[in-house]
Amino acid sequence: MHIMTGKDAAGGGLRERKKRATRAALAEAAVRLAAEHGADQVTVEAISAAAGVSVRTFFNYFDSRDDAFVVVDADASERVRRAFLAAPPELPPLEALREALAAELREAERQHELWSLHARVLRSDPHLLVRNLGAQMADESGLAEAIARRIRAGDDPDDDAVASGGGAADPEAVPYRDQPDTAGARPGSHPETAPPEGDADRAAPGLYPRLLAAVAGTAVRVSVQHWCERPDELSFADVFREVFDLLAAGLPAPAR
Repeated sequence: MHIMTGKDAAGGGLRERKKRATRAALAEAAVRLAAEHGADQVTVEAISAAAGVSVRTFFNYFDSRDDAFVVVDADASERVRRAFLAAPPELPPLEALREALAAELREAERQHELWSLHARVLRSDPHLLVRNLGAQMADESGLAEAIARRIRAGDDPDDDAVASGGGAADPEAVPYRDQPDTAGARPGSHPETAPPEGDADRAAPGLYPRLLAAVAGTAVRVSVQHWCERPDELSFADVFREVFDLLAAGLPAPAR
């Protein structure tokens, strides 16, 4: 699941909102320039100039030029995980995840054109498409771990602080980014926050967390694609709600 959010994504203080706005401006400039000229013809200098910032500022947000085409909002997935972990414990995992994603995607309808351009840029460049897939897999892995953590917290009352977003002193309370050392790696990864080597097997999410994380990513992608094809007929919120309602109902066959 790789989320593209707007400059006005909710949450955080003024400094964090300004940082998100700068990152979003750079990503939008990169996508628009790539859609117009082709990604291979776009330079870091051109992206920075279009966004109204310096090249040095560009590299404060992205490790490379290609990351600007792929990593639209490196913090969005972490915000989703935190919101999911902080959801009321009585909510089933699917519903808690729907609410967390809905909050992050509330500005979706304002992003229709940019989403369409982003998809076009990725389709036109196999290299960027592979990098994007790697980023999605990393996001999915991190979300699966958050789901497993919430389930463990529900089974163990001693872990309630973790599920509610508390227990900041406990490193396990902060979702880590499971970033691969491949082309899918993204800026913002922090190897020091990964689980200790000896805990790898213990921390590995089970089948349900992995499946739910994968289903959630597919649900977001299908919602966006379906809505982008008919934006004048449906609101994104309605499409997104229907997709998760179908999932919650067990995907019954549509009435003929």
